[in-house]
Amino acid sequence: MMKNKIRLGVLFGGRSGEHEVSLMSARSVLSVLDPHKYDVTQIGITHSGRWLTGDNVLEALEENNTSQLVPVILIPEPGRNILYQIRKQDHDQVMVPYVELDVIFPVLHGTFGEDGTLQGMLEMNGIAYVGAGVLGSSLGMDKGVFKDIMNAHQIPVLNSLIVSRREIKNQMTRVLESSEQLCHYPIFTKPANLGSSVGITLCRSRSDLVEGLQEAAQFDRRVLIEQGLQDPREIEVSVLGNDDPIASVPGEIRPSDEFYSYRAKYIDNRSQFLIPADLPEDISRQIQQIAVEAYRAVDCAGMARADFLVDRESLQVYLNEINTIPGFTKISMYPKLWDASGLPYPALVDRLIELALDRKAENDETIREYRRTS
Repeated sequence: MMKNKIRLGVLFGGRSGEHEVSLMSARSVLSVLDPHKYDVTQIGITHSGRWLTGDNVLEALEENNTSQLVPVILIPEPGRNILYQIRKQDHDQVMVPYVELDVIFPVLHGTFGEDGTLQGMLEMNGIAYVGAGVLGSSLGMDKGVFKDIMNAHQIPVLNSLIVSRREIKNQMTRVLESSEQLCHYPIFTKPANLGSSVGITLCRSRSDLVEGLQEAAQFDRRVLIEQGLQDPREIEVSVLGNDDPIASVPGEIRPSDEFYSYRAKYIDNRSQFLIPADLPEDISRQIQQIAVEAYRAVDCAGMARADFLVDRESLQVYLNEINTIPGFTKISMYPKLWDASGLPYPALVDRLIELALDRKAENDETIREYRRTS
């Protein structure tokens, strides 16, 4: 048994359309944490944004029965890393130290967890955390800005444009015309800042496009309109590391739906996974190289899953997106690809926590105060 166990906070749930996916991922992560290595504090975030801890937090959120949990909060108090409990006292609320933490593992997907907002709060607090920082998280989450960065780095992506919710409401005809001038059908519509295929529509006609734009606009004020391929192969690669990232073997998804939709990912259990993907060796190497280049371009850290589309006939490779907190269930592609590359799930979780602590140590070398010597 280790003398000094790592005090680990596992953060899950969240104010996002991917709340339920986060709970599934968290269950897998929690199941492999070695109690000899870690003192684990479960921290659940409700749909409304309340932070709660206590006994059986995950089950409480899954059953939507949180009445026995304790409200908690982190405050920007660098060097202390204390999770405070909020208590009622004489008609007031007071903060009482609850537990001190060494590192946070955010198992959060989508807005307010994967988009840089949480990461900014943790940076202000001065605590180590798993995954990309503020910049990498926000660039990875925003599909429109991400594509601009990829174009600047000459990384192949499909044509796209961003429109606002207000434009969709007030200027639908102009949005449709602009979309059809840029792209031929099929066209995808996507919330710019969301994952797990929530709010994504494959559009094969103008009427589909109208419905798809309205659907995506429910989940974000910015909507990505993107060229689709007629019959693409969907390839994914896992990336791991800080300054010297490495890529896993590529894997292929054969979705049970027209594309890898939310239903195909989490509901019908009929999608097929081919690991490693049956690709020519040079194409596999190209995909791995692009994944690492994109990872570095947006200053990722810890982990990310890079998703690609490959034209079935020409084998032209297009980077679709990077997910900085990918699905993390034991059957999710990110850990499955590392398992196939020789890094099993429990060791992967340990490695991510090590990378978080390494990143924090490096950041602590930064001078935060400037004093003139003359």
